[in-house]
Amino acid sequence: MEVWKSVGKIYDMVILGSGPAGLSAAIYAQRACLDTLVIEKEFTSGGQMASTYEVDNYPGLPGMGGFDMGMKFREHAEKLGASFVNAEVVSLQMEREIKVVSTMDACYKARTVVIATGARHRLLQVPGEEELTGMGVSYCATCDGAFFRDKTVAVVGGGDVAIEDAVFLARSCKKVYLIHRRDQLRGARSLQEKLFSLPNVEIVWNTVVTRIEGEDQVEAVKLHNNIEGTDSTRNLDGVFIAVGITPNSSIFKEMLSRDELGYIKADEECRTNVEGIYAAGDVRTKSLRQIVTAVADGANAVYAASEYLMRH
Repeated sequence: MEVWKSVGKIYDMVILGSGPAGLSAAIYAQRACLDTLVIEKEFTSGGQMASTYEVDNYPGLPGMGGFDMGMKFREHAEKLGASFVNAEVVSLQMEREIKVVSTMDACYKARTVVIATGARHRLLQVPGEEELTGMGVSYCATCDGAFFRDKTVAVVGGGDVAIEDAVFLARSCKKVYLIHRRDQLRGARSLQEKLFSLPNVEIVWNTVVTRIEGEDQVEAVKLHNNIEGTDSTRNLDGVFIAVGITPNSSIFKEMLSRDELGYIKADEECRTNVEGIYAAGDVRTKSLRQIVTAVADGANAVYAASEYLMRH
């Protein structure tokens, strides 16, 4: 028997993910009186926001911790009556007017689906990275930085996240190397100015990590200078990798149009190539991926979905 015949209640909307886009969508869906379910993979709401030490660019809430902000968003959605279930989505049937979202334990019917599954940290894919993950290799400075107080660490990357991580770690670490493959950083100018003012931060330009070394703990990194063609070693205690993100969209690749990087193609109203399916937040094609744009996506997706539901 087909799965779509085996499930019961039909929701107006099922939201996949509980980062800022998903939680914003939940809030707007409840205000639109839509019967809504949020399916979240992690046990903590907030997505990548939850591991951000300090959010300084969200209007009206400067300096709030990302975890606290995620909890505020979640509380707002719950106060309005949004329902949550903790599960991992394994498939989505979207060919029919009634969509079916399947997890390992249950299936859920919905008239519309908002995909807000976010993105995950990109790997360096160098020797030693996988073996030493959790033993000095980390992808979250705010999560693991406390373990490296008064120690020497490296941050790999050149964007906003890498700079924020270096600034954060410099508060408690003895020495912070910021290793970047180019000769200039990509992050916001205000962040760069803060970084350059720190006496215990050293930027290693035009350089890539070729190997992470250590037995049961990170001990050093092997480096290669792209301009000079030279190799070197830096002894340190930890490596924080911040080289970008990969969208969590692979389970939709056979059903939805994606770009060459895997982001789901969606317009400014978050509509995908399939009617009734919307993509919001970091998982969709867009030029700026920030909390504020994810929140806007959640609102736009619900607005577009509401119009769709009125027509159907």
